[in-house]
Amino acid sequence: MDNLYTQQADSVSYDNLFSMPSVDIQIKSVTLKSGQGVLKRGTVLGIITASGLAVKVDSGQTDGSQTSNCILTDDVDTTSGNVVATAYSAGTFNRSALIFGGTDTAAIHETRLRELGIFLKDNIPY
Repeated sequence: MDNLYTQQADSVSYDNLFSMPSVDIQIKSVTLKSGQGVLKRGTVLGIITASGLAVKVDSGQTDGSQTSNCILTDDVDTTSGNVVATAYSAGTFNRSALIFGGTDTAAIHETRLRELGIFLKDNIPY
């Protein structure tokens, strides 16, 4: 599976997701729940406790997915089934580039993300 982590450096386009290189970027594998359509790079994920499947974090839920866990590394289409993908488990990210479920914002999840080693900053747009 081709993703930004495995592409050549000269083919990467900058999307303002990362903020600072002061925290090592770490990735992990997650299984995305089917039927969510296309999840975009920068989507903050929560894990459903009963199934272990990842979905957009949404503080209005009570199934485990209300708690942020990681940030999706690439656009992924989940329309036809569960998909194994990669997600950032540590690093420093631009809070305005993150995507949340429901009406959630970075402010709702920032403390939990910090506990995981995911730090949020405000980038100056370029």
